[in-house]
Amino acid sequence: MLTAFARAFKTPDLRKKLLFTLGIIVVYRVGTHIPIPGIDYKSVQQCVDEASANTGPLGLINMFSGGALLQITIFALGIMPYITASIILQLLTVVIPRLEALKKEGSAGTAKITQYTRYLTVALAILQGTGLVATARSGALFQGCTAASGIVPDRSIFATVVMVITMTAGTAVVMWLGELITDRGIGNGMSILMFISIAATFPAALWSIKKSGTLADGWIEFGTVIIVGLVMVGLVVFVEQAQRRIPVQYAKRMIGRRAYGGTSTYIPLKVNQAGVIPVIFASSLLYIPALIAQFSSGTSGWKTWIEQNLVKGDHPIYITLYFLLIVFFAFFYVAISFNPEEVADNMKKYGGFIPGIRAGRPTAEYLSYVLNRITWPGSLYLGLIALVPTIALAGFGANQNFPFGGTSILIIVGVGLETVKQIESQLQQRNYEGFLR
Repeated sequence: MLTAFARAFKTPDLRKKLLFTLGIIVVYRVGTHIPIPGIDYKSVQQCVDEASANTGPLGLINMFSGGALLQITIFALGIMPYITASIILQLLTVVIPRLEALKKEGSAGTAKITQYTRYLTVALAILQGTGLVATARSGALFQGCTAASGIVPDRSIFATVVMVITMTAGTAVVMWLGELITDRGIGNGMSILMFISIAATFPAALWSIKKSGTLADGWIEFGTVIIVGLVMVGLVVFVEQAQRRIPVQYAKRMIGRRAYGGTSTYIPLKVNQAGVIPVIFASSLLYIPALIAQFSSGTSGWKTWIEQNLVKGDHPIYITLYFLLIVFFAFFYVAISFNPEEVADNMKKYGGFIPGIRAGRPTAEYLSYVLNRITWPGSLYLGLIALVPTIALAGFGANQNFPFGGTSILIIVGVGLETVKQIESQLQQRNYEGFLR
């Protein structure tokens, strides 16, 4: 990885792209520390210090925003509205024929879907911004903090609207910065910003484990967490790179006096075909009842049951539901993102076939069989990786935002591998150009 970056900095145009990406990252990180108007910054800091070990159900969103959510800054919502909008549009593509037709139109249809994603992102930002301001005003954002009621001194409608508009504009700026990285920088901009947001929370989380440790002034716990993190990174890299390659042979076709085709290739089916999406789906679904219970008043039976069973990450019911939801969403997302019948039809159209399998329906059935078999270990792997923070809760007394949690490691490793691959592919293109000249 370091070799690829060193070679990239020696290439003038790649060096410009890398420096541009770094510049955008600096702008993004600066924005995560600028508070929105109408917030008492001292009260926020006091509550953040007091509640650093218990962020409640907002922990996942706070992690994706690089800690900006609890700081209530202009980039408080971070990239989460865009992620949610992208997932919703991807799911609707399967349901709505119009969106499915746009997806098949190529670049023009993709541009239209991207435009819809932007509109939906702004709408979700308004909704989430309103919810965040309402939570801060009620004092529920930091439960148990004495200064929580004074976070929003001015509770007029005008001040509330200004705060919501500021956070919505911040989300739009984050989305624009991500698209700038995609167009003029290196890698996928939204993934890079998510990578930076999660990585930014690591130092503080690691140091809090060191300070709360008891063995050798906390260094034993600190070193153990580092070792566990390195082992997890190695495991995730191994599984993320693992794939089942299904061989495909293309028959020769004579057009005039020339023969075309006759080549062999393969269809790569990854063990973790769904990526980190099932973990995000499961976390978001379990976050909803906890959020409803947080806003509801009174001491009803259902609220008490949710607070006892679905808020604490170390409860057996929470662990079981979380694991089962991840497995379910892994199969669900793979089913909507990979269509064996469409792949089989395209292979048949261009004269391709899998050796030993007849073209058409038998090929689709074979692909579906292999995909189901390979999704099982992938979904179980996702579920086990996602439960690492729970093990940390029991072993180290850590909070639910354990720095080497499954979601964060999956995103960090996935984005890192993809970015390095893009850098290496661009370096190879330039080497080939020089060789041809």
